[in-house]
Amino acid sequence: MKILARNLARNITQDELKQMFVTFGEVKSCDLVLDQVTGKSKGFGFLEMPVEAAASAAIKALDGKTVQGTKMRVKKVKGA
Repeated sequence: MKILARNLARNITQDELKQMFVTFGEVKSCDLVLDQVTGKSKGFGFLEMPVEAAASAAIKALDGKTVQGTKMRVKKVKGA
């Protein structure tokens, strides 16, 4: 399942984002979107988890969770 994580703290790293989801199961890919000029996070990223039950559990647990002072939003990517 493809997942969109948004409203992330601007200083979060790709590894930190991935680690939040790994606790629920295998993460096939994790791509934090970076600004091309500054190299810093744009505040959102995409993940892919091959096991739907694990992905659903991660979405349910992490959506609305406050991480580094910001309340992140997590949802399934539509049409994926």
